[in-house]
Amino acid sequence: MKLNYKRTILVGFAFFLICAFWQAYDNTIPLILTNKFGMSQTWSGIIMAADNVLALFMLPLFGAISDKCSHKKGRRTPFIVMGTLIAAVALICLSFIDNAQLKHLGDAARIDDPAALSAIYESQADEQLITPHGEKFVLSERFTEAEFTAIRSQLTDESGKTVTNPDYTNYVTPARQAYAWHVTAAHPATLVFFIAVLLVILVAMATFRSPAVALMPDVTMKPLRSKANAVINLMGSAGGILVLALGMAFATASVHNALMSYTAYFAVIAAIMLAALVIFILTVREVEWAQQMQRDSVEYGVEDTAEDGASPQEERKLTRGEVKSLIFILLSIVLWFFGYNAVTSKYSVYASNILHKDYNLTLIIAQAAAIVAYLPVGVISSRVGRKRAIQAGVILLTVAFGVAGFLRAESPTLLMNAMFALAGIAWATINVNSFPMVVELASGGDVGKYTGFYYTASMAAQVATPMVSGLLMDKFGMHVLFPYAAVFTALAFVTMLFVKHGDSREVPKQTAAAGTEDAGAIDNTVEELTND
Repeated sequence: MKLNYKRTILVGFAFFLICAFWQAYDNTIPLILTNKFGMSQTWSGIIMAADNVLALFMLPLFGAISDKCSHKKGRRTPFIVMGTLIAAVALICLSFIDNAQLKHLGDAARIDDPAALSAIYESQADEQLITPHGEKFVLSERFTEAEFTAIRSQLTDESGKTVTNPDYTNYVTPARQAYAWHVTAAHPATLVFFIAVLLVILVAMATFRSPAVALMPDVTMKPLRSKANAVINLMGSAGGILVLALGMAFATASVHNALMSYTAYFAVIAAIMLAALVIFILTVREVEWAQQMQRDSVEYGVEDTAEDGASPQEERKLTRGEVKSLIFILLSIVLWFFGYNAVTSKYSVYASNILHKDYNLTLIIAQAAAIVAYLPVGVISSRVGRKRAIQAGVILLTVAFGVAGFLRAESPTLLMNAMFALAGIAWATINVNSFPMVVELASGGDVGKYTGFYYTASMAAQVATPMVSGLLMDKFGMHVLFPYAAVFTALAFVTMLFVKHGDSREVPKQTAAAGTEDAGAIDNTVEELTND
């Protein structure tokens, strides 16, 4: 029994474009909301949670709808095509509204311009503001107008290297954001339109996210799904890395570009999504591959059958023990997404204001580490079991977040990069195994529904955690981000102790013997890639 790596990679292009979009969304939307619209971390978190509120209801809905779809192109493909087209077009429209807000900001949008800083000072001189570290201050008590207008976003250190000026992120940035909020209050229609188009994008993405993820188990036998999920997630990481590299090219993390136009950046991302979609349409034969998977499942004796003899395309009832395991798997998913999504939704702002580092580079390191880990993790998981692999990943993620919580701008860059590399490996280990554990309990007829369960759990966490973490960051300072994340990932380890079902089922020896290979053997990855 071998995984068809070539076929799985082609299926993975749907996940590639999803992750490319979400990487851009998680990094840029918080920056736009805080820098251009002047929102607090709490209100930014509320907006960032909106997509997850929609997804909470839409993902299981469209997962179930796609289960019943009988389109000639397959159950999942129509949703992937239409959702991607709408999202790509709407993303470009979003950039035009962003540009409209820049026009409203006027002269204040010019970084390091004394006249712009003077306008900000006059508007916010007597307002109480707060630094990223949680320090409250009144601008006129902290600086004279001449001192404030002399602050520049970047300095040259003793070695001649250009670095971010801490006075700028501590004092100018909060004042500018407060000014932007006053501008937004004067022109609320721009924010309303921005949120409306953002919702269109998010609805479009939600309509095909569950179908896209459900496509992998549709065409992959159950014992091979951890390996296949490793490949799918590898494709997702590749999409994320491509967008992060694009962010470095556009210097989206630079404090000097805090108020940049995102039109060109979003246009390139939309083009990447459409290119991945074209490859998917031209190469993926969903109906044919799903039928072949059913035939192979019968041959190897891993076809789902209920006690009453129900067919593989019908739903089956879970035992009491399976229901309990499903509940604890989903609770674990909620907890580690509480920690992980808090970091992903806030890290671009955190890195700019606390670490004074390029968030693109740090996240590329995390994604690269995940890519290196995916295939080995898939193989190791087939030996040690999905549950043990997930528990190991949760421990590593807790350690990475815990150590990262102590790091500041003066900390060695190498150490932060090492922690994010560790986090990337940990997240790969969790991701490869968690989704297959959920759909392992499904029959062929309800994979989409169980995919919806998985995303309902993850999205429920992502509804709450941007708001909760944002509120804590506003109240106590941004430095609470990583300790917050570490607490929730540690709790996920506890809940996984109660999971007793969801590991891959052993293939019957007598059936496997009839095949060409022992079903329990671990395939050589290089050989498989060559054969494909």
